[in-house]
Amino acid sequence: MNTHSPIINFGAGPAALPQVVLTEAAEAVINYKDSGLSILEIPHRGGQLFEELLSESKALVLELCQLNPDTYDVLWLQGGGRLQFAMIPMNFLDSTASAGYIDSGFWAHDAQEHAKQYGNVHTIASSRALNYTMLPEIEAPIPNNLSYLHYTTNNTIYGSQFSNIPNSPVPLFADMSSDIFAQHRDYSRFDLFYAVAQKNLGAAGVTLVVIKKNLLGKIVRKLPPILDYQQQAMQHSVLNTPPVFGIYVSLLVLRWIKAKGIDTIEKDNNAKATLLYKEIDRNTLLEGIVEENSRSKMNVVFRTSNSQTEKELISFCKENGIEGIGGHRSVGGLRVSLYNAITVQQVEKLVSLLQQFEQEKLKHT
Repeated sequence: MNTHSPIINFGAGPAALPQVVLTEAAEAVINYKDSGLSILEIPHRGGQLFEELLSESKALVLELCQLNPDTYDVLWLQGGGRLQFAMIPMNFLDSTASAGYIDSGFWAHDAQEHAKQYGNVHTIASSRALNYTMLPEIEAPIPNNLSYLHYTTNNTIYGSQFSNIPNSPVPLFADMSSDIFAQHRDYSRFDLFYAVAQKNLGAAGVTLVVIKKNLLGKIVRKLPPILDYQQQAMQHSVLNTPPVFGIYVSLLVLRWIKAKGIDTIEKDNNAKATLLYKEIDRNTLLEGIVEENSRSKMNVVFRTSNSQTEKELISFCKENGIEGIGGHRSVGGLRVSLYNAITVQQVEKLVSLLQQFEQEKLKHT
């Protein structure tokens, strides 16, 4: 079998996956667990192979989150983050009630806009007027008559990240798509959290939702079963044909996370972020965008003095085996995503290239 390309993928998603995950997934496509069937072919109803896969994946999520299976349910759904932006207010925001949203970036704002279609939205805090260059300050107290409070733990486009969990007197919901399992976190403080897989968890096409079981009986309107969390839970994520391969790749990543350990993952993530931010702050061609206390350890955004230099830097990195450092199309600039699968050594290589690029540019000025 051919080995994976040596190209380093610093893209924000679909993002880099651990080599062992890619190898095992490739083998399973040919012959899953010596069944003679591809993982793409195994039956999802009544089949032991899929039932074991699904059961292990759910158990590992709860184990890594240190959550009680009697208290929380794990769902594997489809539709990405935007479906969750809609499902949450569909299920939990009555047309006469209000939900609280923290507006800290593009996706956080999008989630808030979705909720406005189903009920009232109370903006708890926002840094939109500052172009999301810092996290908004959450002023206490948060109203206790809200249906729930929603926030995005890490903002991929603007490169900011909450280090603390808001103190909420109402059910706390969170989009953890880009920093789930990236550090120690008290997941028991959340009533519902979710993550699209193509960043820190697996392959595109599947979305993880973890929800308190006592929420499932509090759905505020009748919905088609596919949009109803309670119905999805009752059908064990198999209400419709599940994304079997996506769940399997996520299972492989969960096994990898458990084997490596959250302690080591958090230590590496801190080291990677420190290395890169130190170089950005030192490099005469580069400038950080996010206020220092708001900086994300997952998505590092920065810029140069002009777009032409950014294009040259992107090309230089690509010539040297590094992809995915261009900023999001909506904001431009540069962005390096340091998800769990990225190694310290890969960041060291990037830092070295940034230094080489600076030296070459200075020679010609």
